[in-house]
Amino acid sequence: MDNISSIRLGVFLTVLVVMLLLELYFPARQLPTGANAPKNSTRLFGNVGIVIISAVTARLVLPIGLAGIALYCYEQEWGLLHYFALPNWASIAISLLLLDMLIYWQHRLFHAIPLLWRLHKVHHADVHIDSTTGLRFHPLEMVLSIGIKALAIIILGVPASAVILFEIILNGLSIFNHANIRLSPRLERLTRTVLVTQILHRIHHSQKVSETDSNFGFSVIWWDRLFGTYSASASKTDHDLDIGLSQYPDQKNNANLLGLLTLPFISKK
Repeated sequence: MDNISSIRLGVFLTVLVVMLLLELYFPARQLPTGANAPKNSTRLFGNVGIVIISAVTARLVLPIGLAGIALYCYEQEWGLLHYFALPNWASIAISLLLLDMLIYWQHRLFHAIPLLWRLHKVHHADVHIDSTTGLRFHPLEMVLSIGIKALAIIILGVPASAVILFEIILNGLSIFNHANIRLSPRLERLTRTVLVTQILHRIHHSQKVSETDSNFGFSVIWWDRLFGTYSASASKTDHDLDIGLSQYPDQKNNANLLGLLTLPFISKK
């Protein structure tokens, strides 16, 4: 398990560093400016700080991790997949698809249920979207997400290898599609047939509610196409799209770490 943690951390840091370098040299959008615009150093400190707090909280809540849950279920022969004589590769493939669809529906629920939206809006209140935005989730949202995934692992009997692979893919693609880069038009068109691209995910971060309620996928775009939430383009171009939440005009409070931690408890919808 220690080796697995090292591998996950290594992949995570590699993807993050690559995306940060691409953002530095080939940014798709410029940072917002103005009297209320936050300093980027404050914003980055808040985004990175909250992911560290969330990671520590998750470890305290579930010390053995989701892979540990999966191993225990395997030993106890719990879960639906244990009732089918499937080859290991098939169990892993089915698990990856089901877990990814679960995350899609979880994401939709966090938008649809007001109490859950209070937590998730911490992610959407970012006035600029880059690879660090892909890490910006409130600790309470992280705990709820872990609980949902743990329950799915128990019910389905997901193999530990699938859990590890899924978390690596999910984290990597979340950083990728939040990155402040823009693929070439041809590559973007090709990539969006399978994956959520940066342009598609920036539509999801639009201040326009109808656009925010689209493109919920974190990895593949198939679920949005299948369940009718796919949006190919926004009302504005990718260069001019308004990012963030319009009900939080004081952008500085949406950037510092204390503001992020307390934002769900501010009485705004």
